Amino acid sequence: MNGGARKWSVRRYLVAGVLVWLPILATIWVASFMLRIMDRTLLLLPPAYRPEALVGFSLPGVGALFALIVLLLTGLLVTNLIGRRLVVWGEDLLNRIPLVRTVYGGVKSFAESVFSQSNSFRQVVMVEYPRAGAWSIGFLTAEDVPEISEKMGEPHAAVYISAALNATAGYLVIVPRRQVVALDMSVDEAMKMIITCGVVVPHAPRADALKARLAKPAA
Repeated sequence: MNGGARKWSVRRYLVAGVLVWLPILATIWVASFMLRIMDRTLLLLPPAYRPEALVGFSLPGVGALFALIVLLLTGLLVTNLIGRRLVVWGEDLLNRIPLVRTVYGGVKSFAESVFSQSNSFRQVVMVEYPRAGAWSIGFLTAEDVPEISEKMGEPHAAVYISAALNATAGYLVIVPRRQVVALDMSVDEAMKMIITCGVVVPHAPRADALKARLAKPAA
């Protein structure tokens, strides 16, 4: 009996340690990965002006500061008349190159949709996919796809469904708008649920409100 109790205690301690360190290590890994990507922006500088040449050793994180400065200067440039004309001229040049215009146009449209004030990737929905009776959580990317809606005879919406564990991968489904079920779940809650394969499930707002009301002492 004592051996079983000790075994259970050791297991409980290991699980508690994993729950502490796993989120910390995952956060460090993601932050380090992003810093390494941002440090690549230093390659835009001439070799003589890079941190390694100026101070004699690498300075992690300087690339993030440099990337922020580049973004601010670029935004300042493209918001004036001359900058807008340069952007139009550059886009016209890129649109003349067959493969490049496809990639550039798709990424530009995606970025404009995500960073605009539209509801793209801001509305969590549920659709019956991949078969009847099986539901998938996704993000509403377009409330209407005109060409498909016209051919199918009813409004169709575009829903992006992320893959479990890797939320950056996924697939796009086009379904009738009447089959799209809107959820009160936030984007962060949906991403946590997807990444954890459903281990972390958000509570329903009504259930939380009911628990809070029941927890209040009677007047």
